[in-house]
Amino acid sequence: MKRSTIDLWVGLFVALGIAAVVFMSLKVANLTPQSADQTYTLYADFDNIGGLKVKAPIKEAGVVVGRVGAIQLDTKTYRARVTLNLDKQYTFSRDASAEILTAGLLGEQYIGLLQGGDPDELKAGEHITLTSSALVLEQLIGKFMTSFSGGNTAKSTASAAQ
Repeated sequence: MKRSTIDLWVGLFVALGIAAVVFMSLKVANLTPQSADQTYTLYADFDNIGGLKVKAPIKEAGVVVGRVGAIQLDTKTYRARVTLNLDKQYTFSRDASAEILTAGLLGEQYIGLLQGGDPDELKAGEHITLTSSALVLEQLIGKFMTSFSGGNTAKSTASAAQ
């Protein structure tokens, strides 16, 4: 075989390898586009979304049922309004609740939905009213340190009084 033929086959093999890596990266990152006719939109308002990002998963019982579509600040209530793009095959009751959870100790944040007991279902464009904001690790540590130092001063004041 001529050198140019071998170079052609090597180049073709490398191009296929790069295409395969790009395809797998998009699959792993879940960046493949979802058509609008396969989803419907709900909204949820949170006091604090922590590190929640657009395209974060929405899970029910550990199963991904949708993705976060957008995050905006409501200028009237000063709460974060999150747009939830849910797969049409999953429906939720009017008293369903949404909370922002963290995968692991320092993992990604996602929205966890909990099905309620109301027989009526939420329709596209409606709001989930029962929400629970994200737990921010820095705030928890600050509260712990404040309560820890406050507890020691109360003990030392009581022993000094005796």
